[in-house]
Amino acid sequence: MEDLRPLTTEPLSLDLVNTEWIAGGVRRDLLGEPGGLATWLRSAGHAGAHADAGALRAARAAIRAAVADPADAAPLNAVLAHGRLVERLDPDGPARALVVDDEGWRIAWLAAQDLLDLLRAGPERIRVCAGPGCILHFHDASRSGRRQWCSMAACGNRAKARRHYARTR
Repeated sequence: MEDLRPLTTEPLSLDLVNTEWIAGGVRRDLLGEPGGLATWLRSAGHAGAHADAGALRAARAAIRAAVADPADAAPLNAVLAHGRLVERLDPDGPARALVVDDEGWRIAWLAAQDLLDLLRAGPERIRVCAGPGCILHFHDASRSGRRQWCSMAACGNRAKARRHYARTR
């Protein structure tokens, strides 16, 4: 199955949130489509990994809630409670390993942890597209920090076209 999502280049946490998008006025859910889970895992760089779709949906909802309101930490903390990082000394030196209570939660936990990393780096850089009807999230890595749209080719171009039309009318 081909990954038809309009935005696939975001960090793992936001890429998971972007498995839901609006196309032609209809909300799509890649995780709910036949073969969608395997498609997303491949696209996210986790091809062949075992993941539970329910765990990913829970993580997706928790990440979306935490981005909308960082004070709404309970759902994200519930996802993070399924795993922990264990420090140890291996023959090659210090090592860190993720231990999960159920292997199906590994990718969901990694996505939740990724959001924590993004929040540490700058919560103001995590945004929802300003395009009307667009629900995609992105991490603004631009130098100026003024990115508004999921992509210039889609929502950005439509916004510019609307402004041009309004000026020339």
